Amino acid sequence: MLKPWKVLKSWKVVLGSAAIAGCTGIPDGTQPVTGFELDRYLGQWYEIARLDHSFEEGLQCVTATYSLREDGGVRVINRGYNPEEQAWDEAEGRAYFIDDDDIGRLKVSFFGPFYGGYNILALDDDYQWALVSGPNRDYLWILSRTPDMDSELENRLRERAAELDFPTDELINVAHDDTCPER
Repeated sequence: MLKPWKVLKSWKVVLGSAAIAGCTGIPDGTQPVTGFELDRYLGQWYEIARLDHSFEEGLQCVTATYSLREDGGVRVINRGYNPEEQAWDEAEGRAYFIDDDDIGRLKVSFFGPFYGGYNILALDDDYQWALVSGPNRDYLWILSRTPDMDSELENRLRERAAELDFPTDELINVAHDDTCPER
């Protein structure tokens, strides 16, 4: 059974959310991808690794699914399984381009009028993997179209993130195995 994403489970979450809310920036020294094609990016992505943060704390089997909204924006559905609670958590958000629609830089909101940066820093030519950051170096995700990623490819993405001064030694791997029950 899906449960609402627990964004208000502690003051830590509230304060962390407030810190990125309204911050649609991009980490200094990084650039979003250009030549971006939203239609190719839509669909389901699996979280392979992330810098952990309070609003995904303890979640495994995490996916993000993107689809078009009627207002021209992007519908975002994030899902993750909390093995401790044996329950799925889900959050629905919306995203809009910050710059031109061929630049992989969007603002995303899960909390009313508050937006945070969603910056695609590296993207496979075939849209099979992505390296995504938030507005600063506290937020980083390695995403894949499949629940498993070739270890050599993942290492290259970790190296790229390290070159961009992200704290890659703090990345956690996200399980997508038999611990993930049917949704």
